[in-house]
Amino acid sequence: MITIRRSGDRGHANHGWLDSYHTFSFANYFDPDHVQFRSLRVINEDRIAPSGGFPTHPHRDMEIVTYVIAGALAHKDSLGNTETIGAHGVQRFSAGTGIAHSEFNPSNTEATHILQIWLFPEQQGLTPSYEQKVFAPEANPGEWVKLASRDAADGSVKIHQDAAIFSTVLPAGQVRTYELSRDRYAWVQIVKGDVVLNGHPLFPGDAAAVADETLVTINATTDAEIVLFDLA
Repeated sequence: MITIRRSGDRGHANHGWLDSYHTFSFANYFDPDHVQFRSLRVINEDRIAPSGGFPTHPHRDMEIVTYVIAGALAHKDSLGNTETIGAHGVQRFSAGTGIAHSEFNPSNTEATHILQIWLFPEQQGLTPSYEQKVFAPEANPGEWVKLASRDAADGSVKIHQDAAIFSTVLPAGQVRTYELSRDRYAWVQIVKGDVVLNGHPLFPGDAAAVADETLVTINATTDAEIVLFDLA
């Protein structure tokens, strides 16, 4: 079963320095039909204006993954980490018993475009931790690049949940498949470009929830970038 979540149906908040689209209920946006999907709790597509950002704020008991689509993101947290990541960079922190952090666009001229992702952890009260890596999906077009996983396989960052996050850059005209076990679910988020997923046309910002399917087939009708979540 494929359930489509259209970009224009998402929650939206524009604060000037931040233009954000909420796939699931978040902040002042509440939709009882879109609170979460399996362990996936938040996907916010954020565009942060030059020199804008989130001042220091706390989190706890959540796995938070940020994927930088374009621009750069500067991170500072209460564990002492001060890092900046660019396009195709991933930062992961396990909030656990509590962590405070800030995130800012370090550029004075260019906007930052990110996906902010939250997953419920397998257990509460974890020791807070931070990790970041930069990936290069454009170096292997049409291949799935593992960004995050429970076992940190294939160079991915580690998340404390039975889930894996992949990205791919798919040139126009190419087809990419993903095999899904019968007891698994997928969420497919279109970052850039137009694709057809199992017969369903999808456009930038659109997404598809996949259940009771064993094969996801994505045909790029334009150059595309896709993020896929494999979920228990």
